[in-house]
Amino acid sequence: MDEEALAKIRQAGRIGRRALEDGLNLIREGASLLEVAEKTEASILDAGALPGFPVNISRNEQAAHFTPRHNDGDLTFSRGDLVKLDVGVHVDGYLADNARTKEVGTRNWTKLIRAVDEAVVAAAEILRPGTPMRLVGATIERTIRAHGFRPIENLSGHKMEPYLLHGPKSVPNVEALRGERAQQTAEAGEAYAIEPFATNGAGRVTGGKSSNIYRIAKEGRSGVPEADALMEKVYADFRTLPFSERWAHRIDPKAPLHLRRLLRKGLISGYPILVEAGNGMVSQSENTVVVAEAGTEVTTVL
Repeated sequence: MDEEALAKIRQAGRIGRRALEDGLNLIREGASLLEVAEKTEASILDAGALPGFPVNISRNEQAAHFTPRHNDGDLTFSRGDLVKLDVGVHVDGYLADNARTKEVGTRNWTKLIRAVDEAVVAAAEILRPGTPMRLVGATIERTIRAHGFRPIENLSGHKMEPYLLHGPKSVPNVEALRGERAQQTAEAGEAYAIEPFATNGAGRVTGGKSSNIYRIAKEGRSGVPEADALMEKVYADFRTLPFSERWAHRIDPKAPLHLRRLLRKGLISGYPILVEAGNGMVSQSENTVVVAEAGTEVTTVL
């Protein structure tokens, strides 16, 4: 990784962490999820960067991938909600991804939150060139289980490359791996999102309803000029990065109709809301790191 790329990753990391803190400060009982999402994204734009993906606001048994629609203004936080706020930023395609968990008005899940906060730090501390990813997974798993909870085994962190949020390597949350993933190691100059999830449930997630988040799946034409024009604009603005129904609606008020057509044609794909299989509560913590010989650098810091 050259110095220019590293500088952009660092810049994205600082902006991403500030936006995450801004968003967490807005989460309270009665607050609108839509307002939190849009103000958090505005924080990124005001800092001169762009969102790397729509702000994810996942509550309670939801682990990831929910973002509000453009007309979800009446969707609000309730006392006792366990909220995962996941924020991504890019600077010229160079990405930062970070997340934290906040409990709304109660302190029932402090240990569950602490489990992932400690796991993300422990994983970064051992990540060096040549470190087997299964060892990182073992560290995350051991840390979470020490608090009496289960890691979510079918979620993982991920390598990040320019305009590619989920790269070809993953950072597991458990030790037990099979096939090619069991042989993966970290290399100097790689950027990763370390992303432990913990639960008091089954330790797995399943796909639920639509999350209102999409990505372009392939090139092609839908046969409807307005839908094709929307897809062209989406690609120009977001390329291969995820985008939301909210963002598409700003481009074209008829976007919900066009998105359904593009989905049927297979030109875009949707992300499902990921829900804990045993309806357990879920916590998440996430940092972006760059692997280096002298010591792994956490970029999502203020």
